[in-house]
Amino acid sequence: MIFRLSLCVFVLLAEVSFASSAWNDSAFVLQGALKESAEQVTRYSMSCDYARADAAARAMRAQDAGLSCIFVNIVRISRFDDLGDTAALNKAAASLSECRSSGVWDALREFELGYAQSALGRSVKGAMHTRSAAKIFEESADPDARAFYAIYAYYMSDALGFLPFFPDDKQTSLSVLEKASANSSLFWPLFVTPLVWMHYDRSEYKAALRLTDGALAKAPGHPVFLQMRADMLYRLKRYPEAAAIYEASAAGYLKRTGKSIRYYCAAGNLARIYNDAGAAAARDRWLAVLKTPEFKAMKAWMPASLMNDLKRKKLL
Repeated sequence: MIFRLSLCVFVLLAEVSFASSAWNDSAFVLQGALKESAEQVTRYSMSCDYARADAAARAMRAQDAGLSCIFVNIVRISRFDDLGDTAALNKAAASLSECRSSGVWDALREFELGYAQSALGRSVKGAMHTRSAAKIFEESADPDARAFYAIYAYYMSDALGFLPFFPDDKQTSLSVLEKASANSSLFWPLFVTPLVWMHYDRSEYKAALRLTDGALAKAPGHPVFLQMRADMLYRLKRYPEAAAIYEASAAGYLKRTGKSIRYYCAAGNLARIYNDAGAAAARDRWLAVLKTPEFKAMKAWMPASLMNDLKRKKLL
C-alpha cells in the first residue's frame, strides 16, 4: 500500500495542544459546527466506532459537501485498514473520484484517492493522484501541507536517489514529519504512521518504537498501532513481548472481524516470531493457519514485506 499511510483512525483531529503558532494558522483548521463534527469523527474513529464516525462525517454535508465527502471516505479507508472491509475501500475510491473540495483540502482528497487506488492494485492511477496532490502541497506554506509533501518527497528521494542529479533530501523529510507528528492537531496519526515505517525501513527500530509508543500514548489500545509496536519489538529481538501483542491481536481480530486481513497479518508475524525464537510448536500452529484455503483467498491483500520474509525463511 502506498506509503504505508493507513491506520484505524487514518486522520483525525486529535485534541492536543499546539506547540507553535504555525499550526494555529493551518489552512486545515475548521471552525464552528464543522470543527465540532470533525472532533466527533475523531472521538468515534479513535474508538473504532465507524458507524458513529460516519454519521458525524455526514453531518458536515449541510455546510460543506466537499469536506463531508473527504471525511466520510477517510472513515471508509479506516474501516478497510482496521477491519479488512474491501467494499468500503472500493466505495472510497469511487466517491473520492467524484467529489471535489478546494485548496489544500482538495489536495488531501487527491492524496487519499491515490492511496485507495494503490491499495486496490491500481498503482499507475494511484501514483498520478498522489503526484497531483504533492504539487499542491509543495506550493503551500502550511505546515501540515509541507508534511504531506515530505511523505511524497521522502519516497521519491528513496526511489530516485541513485541518480547523480537527484537530491537526497530524506533527512529533511524525516525532520518535517517528526515535527508534524508532534504538533499537528489534524493529522498526527497520518504523519506518525509513515514516519514509523521510514525508520523501520532504515533499520532504526528504536526510533520507530519510540514513535509508536508516542502514538499509543495518544490512542491507548489502538489495534493498528499495537501491531506496529509488535513489529518493532520483533526487529529488536524482543520476541516474547512481540508474540504477546500479536497473540492478543489475533484473538481480538478473530472476535471482531473473523479471519480478516489483520488476523492473517498477526498469524504470519507470529509464525516468523516463533520461528526466530526457536519455538517450533508455536510456529507450526500458526503456519497451519497460513495453509488453509481461507488464507489463500486473502494472499493478494497481505503486505508484500511480510510475505517475502516468510518465503525467505522458507515458512511458506
